[in-house]
Order: sequence, then C-alpha cells, then structure tokens
Amino acid sequence: MARTRAHDYGDKRRALLEVAARLFAAKGFDRTSIAEIALKAQVSKALVYHYYPSKGALLFDIVSVHLAFVADALAEADDPGASPEAHLLGLVRAILFAYRDADALHKVQLNELDKLEPGQREEIRALERRIVATVARALTRLNPDLLDADGAVLLKPVAMSLFGMLNWTYLWFRDDGPMSREAYARFATRLFVEGVAGLSPPVASGGT
Repeated sequence: MARTRAHDYGDKRRALLEVAARLFAAKGFDRTSIAEIALKAQVSKALVYHYYPSKGALLFDIVSVHLAFVADALAEADDPGASPEAHLLGLVRAILFAYRDADALHKVQLNELDKLEPGQREEIRALERRIVATVARALTRLNPDLLDADGAVLLKPVAMSLFGMLNWTYLWFRDDGPMSREAYARFATRLFVEGVAGLSPPVASGGT
C-alpha cells in the first residue's frame, strides 16, 4: 500500500528549498553538501533524501519553483487591453514584486543552471522563454516597428536589456532604501517607454 503524504509535506519541502537556496547562493552548488543542508534545516539527511533523490533534483526544484512563480505573476498581470505604458508597468511591477524576498532563489537561477542535467536545463529555458515572450509582446506595443522584419533584430536586445535592469536588482536594491519597489518599477518603465518609442531599425552592416 502506498504511503500517504504527511499533511505538512509542502511546508517541509518549502523549508528545505529555502535553506538549500541560501546555501547554494552563499557557497555555490558544488561546495554545498546534502549533509550541510540537513544540518542547517535541522533535519536528518534521510529526510532530505525522502523529498529529493539528489542534490541536482533539489537545485532543479529551487529554480523551477522560482521561475514558475514569476511566470504566473506575469500571466496574472498581463493586460493587453491597458495602454502600452500601463501594460509594461504592470509586468515590470509583477517581476519586481515576484523577486521580493527571493534574492537567494534568484541568484541560484542566474548562477547555477549549468549544474542541471540537459533535460532539466531545457525545462528551465522553456520557462524563461515564456517569461521573456510575455514582456516582449508588451514592448512591441510601445513600438510596433519591433514586429517588422528589420525591427525584429532589436526586439531581443531591448527585452534582454530590460531584464538586465530587473534581474540584478538583488545586488543593490533594498526595500528599506530611499526608493520603494513600486517607485523603481515606475522608474524602470519610464526609461523604457521613452527609449523604446523612438527606436528605429539599425542600418544593416557587414561583419568584420
């Protein structure tokens, strides 16, 4: 007869994820052991293995849970019926608030993907593509030329430049600092609204 899950299975799993994420972020995946995770979480190694058969499975769950949360937040905030600026602001706000209290998870996502198995990496990349595609659609509303054959060459650099601003906030942004998370969302959105609207496709040039 299959064993039923304990009523606190989800809570214990989340606690392990948080502990492991903090250790992976501080020391790196390779330098963190299951024994250390168990010690920090105040559980036995056997319990860790009960939830996760390997350290790699734990890493995959950390990143996939984090990105799925971001993707779901974006899907909820996605409002093509709003004005182009309000649409983008809603998405930027959703990203920044999804990142709140998730610095360790986010750092692990950025730095440790190469430790995953190829199939796991592809699942993570699919989540990342889903996130980027949602934002890219909003950016094309600011400047429809980005949908043209020539303008499309700009779409990826523009979208990734926005993520470059947002993804590294964990290094410097503090919620008790002089700018609130909401204010920074509006600031970042304004930068892109004013910049993207005036973009024109680059003149084609030969390689060197």
